[in-house]
Amino acid sequence: MDDLDARLIDLFAVEPRIGVLEASRRLGVARGTVQARLDKLESTGVITGWGPDLSPDALGFPVMAFLTLQIRQAVADPGAWRGGHHAVAAHLAEIPEVLEAFTITGDGDMWVRVVARSNADLQRVIDLVLTDPAIDRSTTVIALASQIPHRVLPLARSASG
Repeated sequence: MDDLDARLIDLFAVEPRIGVLEASRRLGVARGTVQARLDKLESTGVITGWGPDLSPDALGFPVMAFLTLQIRQAVADPGAWRGGHHAVAAHLAEIPEVLEAFTITGDGDMWVRVVARSNADLQRVIDLVLTDPAIDRSTTVIALASQIPHRVLPLARSASG
């Protein structure tokens, strides 16, 4: 990534509807250069999408929590229950309130960010998560306030220089 890539990312992050032609005018480069850079940033996985950022709170899910899961490891016997991180991740992907899941080091095996409509609804979401027999145990912490929302733009700005 160079300075032009960083300026291009910054411009589209601030004004996602700007368009390639206007971006080329503002950056002082050819339209083809902007399009080629955007194509390269997409093909290399730097830009992962162009969709709108959604607010779970505005969608009616103001409660956010983080679950730490302890997972039984997979069993090789085909007649036995399934297990392991990939199977649990597939289970979690079926639950709409699960926003993210990460395999982690430390006291747990997987960290899961979930949302719910209320604290009572959070119990329903946790119960859904725990229906997978590969999950041995879980702990939950509820987020009280967001201090720094998910962001990558400052990282992109620092990566170019």
